[in-house]
Amino acid sequence: MHTSLFDTANVINSFTIAVCCLGFIFGDNFEHLKNIFKRIANWEAWPFKLIYAPITPVWLWYILRSGYVWFFTPSNPKLTFGGMEGEPKKEMYDLLPKELYPPTFNVLPKEDVASINEKLQQHKIVYPFIVKPEIGGQGILFRKIDTEKELLHYHSIMPFEYIVQQLVHYPVEVSVFYIRHPQQEKGIVTGFLHKIPLQVTGNGKDTLEQLILEHPKGQKRTEELYGKHKDKWNTVIPAGERYMLSYAANHNRGANFVDLKEHIDEKLVSIFDNISHSINDFFYGRYDIMCASVEDLKNGKNFTILEYNGCGAEPNHFYDTGYTLPGAYKEILKHWKALYQISKYNRQQGIQPWPMQKGRRFLKKTNEHIKEMKAIDEQIG
Repeated sequence: MHTSLFDTANVINSFTIAVCCLGFIFGDNFEHLKNIFKRIANWEAWPFKLIYAPITPVWLWYILRSGYVWFFTPSNPKLTFGGMEGEPKKEMYDLLPKELYPPTFNVLPKEDVASINEKLQQHKIVYPFIVKPEIGGQGILFRKIDTEKELLHYHSIMPFEYIVQQLVHYPVEVSVFYIRHPQQEKGIVTGFLHKIPLQVTGNGKDTLEQLILEHPKGQKRTEELYGKHKDKWNTVIPAGERYMLSYAANHNRGANFVDLKEHIDEKLVSIFDNISHSINDFFYGRYDIMCASVEDLKNGKNFTILEYNGCGAEPNHFYDTGYTLPGAYKEILKHWKALYQISKYNRQQGIQPWPMQKGRRFLKKTNEHIKEMKAIDEQIG
């Protein structure tokens, strides 16, 4: 049905009148009502499951069409579960040429400190460095370690295998979403983002708490941030000093994304064609990268891969970059279609999807693991 501009104006006027009437009726509670409307309109802050709920039938259609619940697992044959969830990070690093990622090693929960220090020397890793769980995501249990005391604290509480990785000092962090059909030599880059971790800049007057309360994303995470920064909570941050609230540049950790789609060109695609061919059988996912500059990355120099994620990677370039909710859905569905087509082709080549019960047991174990990790994350502070 066609809607004229006149009809649209009437709708807007009616809505305005309705809001004014609600303000008269609710009185002092009107501000609360406005906040509710604002939260509904801010779809990017909705819980993950709520955002994806309306398009779930499309995913169910792919299951029915393929005849497999875990139809996506052949998408990246060398990654556990296709890289959807719960895949070990060492599996990913073992597939990458060593020169493409920072010095990295794994630590088991029962290892003694002398063994860890020996590995630090062996891999030439110096403070500060990053620690993160071997199986995890969403920035859970991701920490920057500045001193041996902080390492001992993390190690004493951490009950899971984790990774130690040299902190990279390149100034720019980007994510690159890459897709290549197995029949094709060349792939495509569908998303290119500059990721800016959650941070505040001091003014020489306000405490860290005040700066966080004034930050549009920080103010929504005060409880979490207090747990991690309580030692500095009442400290005045010097003017011009950048204070990092999180080193995990994830949307759900408050990072800000800047769209770099205008930089997607043949040079950029060629870099990731070469990397993905070197990995062998990596067809769908997202790279997280530190680099000196976008131009250096496109020229294949001064960059390092922090990690890459398989078919569970979200095409996160619709956050913070001006997408409407329908536009975000269009982008997600485009990626799901590519995932289905890649998985179908690989299945036809003999790479079978996971059996129903195997996938079910794996997901149950993974979800229990994530739940445990979240509890430990709060405990570590």
